[in-house]
Formats: sequence, C-alpha cells, structure tokens
Amino acid sequence: MQELDDLALIVGAAQGAGEIARRYFGGSFRKWEKKKGEPVTEADLAIDRFLFETLTAARPSYGWLSEESVDNAERLKTARTFVVDPIDGTIAFLRNRPHFTHAIAVVENGRPTAAVVLNPITGECFGAAAGHGATLDGRPIHASNCDTVEGCRMLGSKTLFEHQAWSTLPNIPWPPMHIEQRNSIAYRLALVAAGEFDATVALSSKHDWDLAAGDLILEEAGGRVTNHLGEILRYNGAVPIQKSLIAAGPLLYPLLLERVQHLKLPEH
Repeated sequence: MQELDDLALIVGAAQGAGEIARRYFGGSFRKWEKKKGEPVTEADLAIDRFLFETLTAARPSYGWLSEESVDNAERLKTARTFVVDPIDGTIAFLRNRPHFTHAIAVVENGRPTAAVVLNPITGECFGAAAGHGATLDGRPIHASNCDTVEGCRMLGSKTLFEHQAWSTLPNIPWPPMHIEQRNSIAYRLALVAAGEFDATVALSSKHDWDLAAGDLILEEAGGRVTNHLGEILRYNGAVPIQKSLIAAGPLLYPLLLERVQHLKLPEH
C-alpha cells in the first residue's frame, strides 16, 4: 500500500537526517536568526537539502513544503506533498538539549497519510501510516486513558497555564498538573501518542510542518488532535498555518476542549 511504502521511505530519510544532526550536535556551526526569535543553523539547511534531494528523487510527483525551503505554490497542484521540519526544536538543538526531532509527513487531501518523528539523540523513532496504527521503534503505541485534568501529565508552557487571565470568567483556572516543556511540537505529540504524557496544548499559531507528522502518529495511537475550536487540522493549504493545538488521549481530550473552546484567539 502507498501509505506503507511512503512510511518506509520517510523513516529511512529521517535516519539519514539524524546522521547529519549528530555530526553537528554539540559542536560549532554557523547560526543566525531568520527574524527575531526564529533561530536557524547550518545544520537545519544541510538536513533540509538532504531530505529534499532524497525524497523528491524517490517521489518526483510529490509536492514539497518545508520550514527551511522557499514555499512553492506548485505543491497545491500535487496529489501528495511532503511536509517537513528538518529540525523541529532548533532552540533545544542550539542549547545541546536532546529534545529536537526530524518531522516528516506525507499529506494527501489535507490530511497526513504517513509520518515519522525521529529524535536523533535519544534514537526514538515514532511512525504511523493511516489505518495501520502507530509505533515507537517498531512497537505499537497507544495514547493514555487519563480521564482527569487534575494531575495529568501535560506538555506545554507553564506560563500559559498560570496566566492570570484564567481567573476571569468564563475562563476556569487550571488545576495542579505535572507540566513539562519540549521545544519540538512534533516531539510533544509523539510523546503523548506513546502514553508518556497525557496531553499537549498550544494556544498560539503553529505551522503545518510543526504538526502534520505528530498529528497522524497521535491519531493512529488512539488520541485526538484538533485546534482549540475542536476542528480537525487540514494541511497543505495556501497558508500552511494552524491557529492552535489541543491534543490528548480520548478521555482527556473533551475535558481540555471544554476549557478552551470559548476563547477568541488572534488570527495568525
């Protein structure tokens, strides 16, 4: 099946990207800012170039959307598109923290059909093909059955959950939770898919390359992924940005959605 063939292809490509990342990690390399708060390194560009050459050579009819490539509207005309973040979590990479990933998805009709999220330092390789479940290093994974917000294992910003605005109706203050942060959004989604955490929430806009791979992996692991309005995320549109992210196991997801569904967030 095409989904499984694509999965094998992108897993192999991600492993190759990991070899490049490990050569740079912890060493000296050029770095700069695309704009304030958006760092990029020569490793990002080297991995982007490797993935582009590898994947488009194998699937020349597929479109290409990557954080580190100039966008090309031709992708909107293709049946399938690679959606890629060469290094998701560049800040972690710069700080020598093993919390960055390579995220690759194949998107068809707005939804991912094959996905890989690889942490090249820990060696964790999360993968999924539509209708075939999700795996970590080849073993099936499943989202947790946590059914309470209080005490849940949350991946996100403590600043977000502790903001004083939650004390003003109709907002509801968040109960005590075990909160940790990971710079890579794709990694957060994959860790929720593996049941290592129960949920991740982001109430600011994210790009398609941050989300598409982790979205499929978590959905195939039995979880739910939407924006804060409960809408399924559609990828590879003309403007590849999503307004927010609510992702969790099946029992916790509706409880989180209930807390944020009324919010009016700024347009991206």
